[in-house]
Amino acid sequence: MKITFLTALAALVSTFCLQAADAIATGPVYELRVYYAAEGKLDDLNARFRNHTMKIFEKHGMKNVGYFVPEGANPDRKLVYFLEHASRDAAKQSWKNFGGDPEWQQVAKETEKNGRLVSKVESHYLQLTDYSPKPVIETKGGRVFELRTYTSPEGKLEDLNARFRDHTVDLFKKHGMVNVAYWTMTPDQKEAKTMLIYLLEHKSQDAAKKSFEAFRNDPDWTKAKTESEKNGALTVKDGVKSEFLIPTDYSPMK
Repeated sequence: MKITFLTALAALVSTFCLQAADAIATGPVYELRVYYAAEGKLDDLNARFRNHTMKIFEKHGMKNVGYFVPEGANPDRKLVYFLEHASRDAAKQSWKNFGGDPEWQQVAKETEKNGRLVSKVESHYLQLTDYSPKPVIETKGGRVFELRTYTSPEGKLEDLNARFRDHTVDLFKKHGMVNVAYWTMTPDQKEAKTMLIYLLEHKSQDAAKKSFEAFRNDPDWTKAKTESEKNGALTVKDGVKSEFLIPTDYSPMK
C-alpha cells in the first residue's frame, strides 16, 4: 500500500514536471531586451533596427512587438524592446539563425565601420501570467507606456500575483489605466521566483500620475493591500521600479 502510494506520487510529480517543461517549450515566450547605445550612436542604432534588423528578426521567426526609448532624458542611451517567440527553444534557434545570417553579418559590418553601436545588452525571457491580456500590437498613437518591475520577497510572488489577479488589474482599469501585459520570468531565469514585470498604457505622464493618485486613495485598494499584507509586504524595500517609455517611429506597438 505504502509503495503503491509513493509510486503514484512519483508519477504525479514526474507528470507535473513534464507539463511544466512542456509549457516552457511551447510558449509563447516574450523577450525583453534593453540596449545601451555607445556614445553618439543611438540614432544609428535606431536606423539599423528601422531599416534592417526588424526585417531579419521576422525572417527568423521572431515577432516584433514594440520598440521604445525612455520619455524625456535618456542619459544611458537606452533602447527597450519586446520580441515574441513561439517557445523558449524557438528563441534559442532563432537567435542562432539570426547570428549566422549573411545578410545580418553584412549589415553589422557596414553599420559598425566607425565603431560598435551597442555597449551593453540585457535580455530577459518572460511568460504571460494567467491574468494577463495578450499584448495587442496596434498603432493608436497619442499614448505613453509605463514599464513597471516588482521584486517580491522569497515565497511571496504568488501572493503578489493573486493581488493583481483579484484586485489590482481591475482597479487600474477603473482609474483609467490600460493593462497591456503582465509577465513573470520563465523558470530558467534567475528572478523567476521573485519578479513581476508589467506594461501599462497612459495618455500621458500627467494622466498616469492622476490615475495612480486616485488608485492609491481608493478604499478598495486600501482594503486589498491591508488584507494581502497581513503576513508581511509583498515587495522588498525599493522593489518597485517604474520607467515611462515612448514608442520609436518604427515600433509596431505605438
